Amino acid sequence: MVDKQNKPSLRERLTKPRNFLIKGLSDLFSGSDIDEQELDDIEDRLILADVGVAATDRLVERLRKASRQHGSPVRLVDVLRDEMQCILEPCATPLTLEPRPYVMVVVGVNGVGKTTTIAKMARHWQQQEYKIVLAAADTFRAAAIEQLQEWGDRLSLPVVAHRQGGDPAAVVHDAHQSAKARNADILLIDTAGRQHTQGELMTQLQKTMRVLKKLDTESPHEVLQVLDASTGQNALAQLRAFNRTVGVDSACLTKLDGTAKGGMLFALAEEFGLPVRFLGTGEGMDDLRPLDVGQFIGAILPNGAVN
Repeated sequence: MVDKQNKPSLRERLTKPRNFLIKGLSDLFSGSDIDEQELDDIEDRLILADVGVAATDRLVERLRKASRQHGSPVRLVDVLRDEMQCILEPCATPLTLEPRPYVMVVVGVNGVGKTTTIAKMARHWQQQEYKIVLAAADTFRAAAIEQLQEWGDRLSLPVVAHRQGGDPAAVVHDAHQSAKARNADILLIDTAGRQHTQGELMTQLQKTMRVLKKLDTESPHEVLQVLDASTGQNALAQLRAFNRTVGVDSACLTKLDGTAKGGMLFALAEEFGLPVRFLGTGEGMDDLRPLDVGQFIGAILPNGAVN
C-alpha cells in the first residue's frame, strides 16, 4: 500500500496519456500560425486519444475561432485548456451523501475493476469517518463474494452476503436492513459484472432496483457505473445500455494510468454530462482520486508542455 505522503502525483500517474497527447501537439503547435491542415492534424490526434467526435469537434472549432484572432501558439494552448475545462466542469458535481444510509448501487461489465473500486471508495469514505456497509449482490460468482468479503476483512467493514447462486435482490434487502440497524452512512452494493447485451442479467438488475425502491422510495440514491478508460468508445456504448436499463447517475473511470488514450473522460462528459466521482490511477488502495478538473487537465496538458 502506498504511503499517502509518498503517493505519486496525478501527473506521474498519467504519463502515458500525457505523452501520447503532447507528442502530437508539440509538433502541431510549434509554428507561429495554425492553418487548416494543422487543425485537421490536431483533430486526428484528439480522435486517436479517444476524446470522441463531439468533444473533438467542439475543441477544434474553438481553436479555429481563436486562431483567427491570435497567432501565438502559447495562446492557442491556453484556449485548448480553457475549452477542456468547460467540457469537464459538469462532471465535477460534488457528492452529498444524504439521506442516510446513502444507497449506491455499483454496476458495470466484467473486468472493469468494479469490486476493487468499491473497496477503494469504501476506504476513501472510511478515512472521512463515514460508517459503511458492503453488500455482495454479485451472487453469480463465488469468487466475487469472497473477494468483497476479503476487502471487508481488510477494512474492518461489515459485508452482507448470501450463498453463490442466491437471489441478488434478497442480498440487497438484507443489506439495506443491516445498514439501517447499524446506523450506517453509506451502503455500497456490488452487482454482478454483466455485458450490456445479456438481457437476463439486465432484467435481474432491474429487479434489484425494484426491491430497493420498495424498501425506500428514494432508493437507490445513486447508480454508479465503473468504466475501463482503456476501452474507449466501447465504454460509452456500455454506459448508454446501462443507462437505458436502470438509469446511471454517475461514473468512475478506472485504469487511466495504463492507457495512452486518456481522452475518454472528455467524450463521456460531452455526451452524458454525468458526475464522475472518481478516477482510478493504479492498483493501490489509495490510487482512486475524486475528479479535480484543473488537476486532470494540468496532468495531461501541463503548462509549458507545448511551446
